[in-house]
Amino acid sequence: MSESVAVVWDDAMVAYDFGRGHPLSPIRVRLTMDLVHQLGLLALDNVDVVQPAQASPAELGLVHSAEYINAVTACSEPGAECQFEFGLGTDDNPLFANMHEATALIAGATLEAARTVWSGEHDHAINIAGGLHHAMADSAAGFCVYNDLAVGISWLLANGAQRVVYIDVDVHHGDGVERIFWDDPRVMTISLHESGVTQFPGTGWASDTGGAGAEGTAVNCALPAGAGDAQWLRALDAIVPPLLAAFAPDVVISQHGCDGHHADPLGHMNLSIDGQTAMAQRIHQWVHKFTKGKWVVTGGGGYAIVDVVPRAWTQLIAEVC
Repeated sequence: MSESVAVVWDDAMVAYDFGRGHPLSPIRVRLTMDLVHQLGLLALDNVDVVQPAQASPAELGLVHSAEYINAVTACSEPGAECQFEFGLGTDDNPLFANMHEATALIAGATLEAARTVWSGEHDHAINIAGGLHHAMADSAAGFCVYNDLAVGISWLLANGAQRVVYIDVDVHHGDGVERIFWDDPRVMTISLHESGVTQFPGTGWASDTGGAGAEGTAVNCALPAGAGDAQWLRALDAIVPPLLAAFAPDVVISQHGCDGHHADPLGHMNLSIDGQTAMAQRIHQWVHKFTKGKWVVTGGGGYAIVDVVPRAWTQLIAEVC
């Protein structure tokens, strides 16, 4: 396909760094972008590299409470004390210098991806450093400080989108995005993930279907540990097309954590890179079949930072392009 594509990127996004020994290493993003550059994907005629700005407090405030934003900002200073009531300073989310600025830039990148797609400047846009789907409105969780996905979705709703579908194929349930839009009938969240019986965050059951007035807009498929390409693709094929056809979204946002790969140290799944690429290919096709082709894409989890993530996400970017 030859759609116009924005790759939203700034080298400063590798500053989202919880420190040595933390599973979420920014090296994975740097290696991905190096490989993408070496393969010439950024030089394609239909691809623009777009530089993001930090999401402003008002933009972050579309999702996050003022108290939480203030806490993140305070915790970004040298020598700051942990604020455990906001999930800041835990083993999963340790403090680091300029944390607010780093994660606000990632949120700004997903917001820019949403903006350029919604405006019609580009058909598709990708922020490979995004996908921080565990962050809640008033707390950090699961390596995620600001929920860039929810910020992008909220911006779309505030700027005229009537219906948005969010698709999450990370090995972990997309609990933050689901929780934030639990009561909003304009947003359908679809999450395929490893069962909470064996995987963090222990949520995302088929019986979780949305809040009052938004019943049916939260869709969860909890797959058993060990599921591979055939099982994931069968679930995706069965669930997503009829929902897209029925819900008729203005925009699709998809999160492509690659931690379902069989070599990922934090997952218990058996996906291959070919299987993960096939999921992206299907979503791409469905975006055009069931919607007007507006597609915002992010990365997500992925902790085999050398052997898997750069290859999986380079394949993803190639599919978007």
